[in-house]
Amino acid sequence: MSRAPLLPSGRRHGLPFVVPEDWTPEQALAVFELLDDMLDVVRQHYARQLHALLLEQRAPDCHTPEPDDPPF
Repeated sequence: MSRAPLLPSGRRHGLPFVVPEDWTPEQALAVFELLDDMLDVVRQHYARQLHALLLEQRAPDCHTPEPDDPPF
């Protein structure tokens, strides 16, 4: 049994969603606009928290050297 693909969110399971190949350009634009509007609302409401969380998750682990550690 193959593993589910890793999504950009890092999730491997959940409700499957497939974009139909026969959407019209108008249908694709409607979905794009809906997602764009949702992203804007989430960004406006959670901007500070999202920024802090992304910094925490993406910042490299920094090792604080002990006083007797050499600088290299």
